[in-house]
Amino acid sequence: MGNRYLRKLLVVGAHAVLFHRKRCSDALRSWADRLMETKPFKLVAVATANKLARMAFALMRDDARYAGTPA
Repeated sequence: MGNRYLRKLLVVGAHAVLFHRKRCSDALRSWADRLMETKPFKLVAVATANKLARMAFALMRDDARYAGTPA
């Protein structure tokens, strides 16, 4: 639920992550690659958007900086 515009932006961003997953090997893209083996593209995009939203919420809640590390 929630804000439809924000939800759409997260899904569009997830599509971009999935389209460019071969170039990078970070943890999020590795997770998406494993999921793409068994699930359809759009379902993985929504799952990735959900993961991005949870990451963004955790960063805002803890007032932290993102320190991504390669997988």
